[in-house]
Amino acid sequence: MRLYWKVVAINGAVLCLALLALVLGPVSVSRRTVASEVLVLALGLAAILLTNALLLRSSLAPVDRVLRAMADVDPTDRRARIPVPRSGPGRRLVEGFNTMLHRLEEEQSASNAKALAAQEAERHRIAQELHDEVGQHLTVVLLGLKQLEGVIPDEQRHEVALLRESARNGLDDVRRVARRLRPGVLEDLGLTSALAALTNDFARHHPAAVQRVIAPGLPGLLQDTELVIYRVAQEALTNTVRHSGAERVTLSLVRVGSHVVLEVTDDGVGFDTTRFGAGVRGMHERSRLVGGDLQIASTPLKGTTVRLAVPCLGDQR
Repeated sequence: MRLYWKVVAINGAVLCLALLALVLGPVSVSRRTVASEVLVLALGLAAILLTNALLLRSSLAPVDRVLRAMADVDPTDRRARIPVPRSGPGRRLVEGFNTMLHRLEEEQSASNAKALAAQEAERHRIAQELHDEVGQHLTVVLLGLKQLEGVIPDEQRHEVALLRESARNGLDDVRRVARRLRPGVLEDLGLTSALAALTNDFARHHPAAVQRVIAPGLPGLLQDTELVIYRVAQEALTNTVRHSGAERVTLSLVRVGSHVVLEVTDDGVGFDTTRFGAGVRGMHERSRLVGGDLQIASTPLKGTTVRLAVPCLGDQR
């Protein structure tokens, strides 16, 4: 029975019962209504309204729950699903709403996967161009300056040496940016070595003390999962450099039960976790693609912890 006809039937049944009570019951109303009759009518009306409300509640309550959920629903949040009633037209409404959320979640995950794959491909292309073109041009400039340094007068040799040092620094910067765009060490040597190189690079360019804790004998992970762990660690360290002002940073990678857990902790100024930018949003999207759980906890003036838990290879779906 549709919800419309359900409401019509309930109201019709209540009114029929009220009519039968007036016709068959001992209660009657005189031409001049007295106080006792008014009281009886008021009680009857209250009974009708109460009965109608109780009967309609089971049918319309799911509608209210769906409307409240639609006001601030997050399709990617499993907790947004509404418990399904045992019976009634509200059951179909709630089932349809949960099915819609599930479909939206799948479509959003597929869209995010394509976007992130395109982003990785673009990073790979830019890194390749930086290495093959810009890097080679700077190398030619370095060699030319070195040869020039041997044939120019002594009073100009110092200036050429400064130019050569500047070009060398530029070449180092290009190589560092290329490594950040395309973590070749991740492909060649694995996640542990990639995280070690990432923290070493962080320590060279940031005054904060860096501690790295990587447990031995970690289980194997899918290539996409390793890339997500690396990118989340990279983004967390980048945010630490830009915003935290931390003095100590700790990166750990350990196994906890059936999950591999990455944690990046700092003692910086913290931030409001309800307001975040594209970097944090990207970390959440990446973690969902591999079935991970990303949690960010931050306390003002006490620091921030980024925790990513991903299932081990045998538990990934």
